[in-house]
Amino acid sequence: MKAFIFPGQGAQFAGMGEELYQSSEQAQALFAQANEILGFDITEVMRKGSEEDLLQTKITQPAVFLHAIITYLTKVEEADRPQAVAGHSLGEFTALVACGALSFEEALKLVSERALAMQAACEAVEGTMAAIMSRDIELVEKICAEVEEVVVPANYNNPGQLVISGSVEGVAKASEALKEAGAKVIPLKVGGAFHSPLMKMAQDRLQAAIEQTEFNAPFCPIYQNVTASPSQDPEVIKQNLIQQLTGAVRWQQSVEKMIADGMQEFTEVGGRGRILLGMLRKIDRSVGMEMLK
Repeated sequence: MKAFIFPGQGAQFAGMGEELYQSSEQAQALFAQANEILGFDITEVMRKGSEEDLLQTKITQPAVFLHAIITYLTKVEEADRPQAVAGHSLGEFTALVACGALSFEEALKLVSERALAMQAACEAVEGTMAAIMSRDIELVEKICAEVEEVVVPANYNNPGQLVISGSVEGVAKASEALKEAGAKVIPLKVGGAFHSPLMKMAQDRLQAAIEQTEFNAPFCPIYQNVTASPSQDPEVIKQNLIQQLTGAVRWQQSVEKMIADGMQEFTEVGGRGRILLGMLRKIDRSVGMEMLK
């Protein structure tokens, strides 16, 4: 059984739209539709913009989404459709289109709203994140819980890496305690405290948009970030998606559950390549892996 997985923010790269744009008329039509939906020429930025251009919030998230979903829609035949899908953070929106739960148009509108909501939240409340290199997940969770300021586990990426998120002071205090406990801490250059309670303002704004959007029953299960469990119920999918901005990305648990449910082949789609497959190798090297870009 085959699963398709989709990367999130951080998968962007300069020129990410050029090869895709030149690959087919269908890709060109989808890019043109995206320009119209967004109200600006994102295709030009993706094809010819700099790395710095792609770091603009209103560009980054739609660009990563578009690169992955247009790759999927133009290169995956009906007979090769997945038996399961999942996406890391932003990538969950791509996965929802891939499995038929959302239309291309509605998903792109939500991705754009998500990017703007997150930027507004980052400007309103200062926050940060740090990657903790440790296999002792319980220790990380315990130290975060003991810090009085806001700091929470945000991304369970693989058995040796858990990202924490919260206020600048909260992340600093947790990082210091974790260093003393023997963990390696890598501060991340991010604009805010993603997947933490500090994103509540963004969650409220995105919730309004999600609740007004029509979701369909997907043709295969989607393993969602906040539960690491499969779902094909449109209402459950919507509620999990709403919780995603303030909830943890349980990526390791999602992959482990997919494997337990029989997924033996994983295809990462879009982005600069092999971000999720790198995590997958650290979770379970026994499964088949391929990159589609």
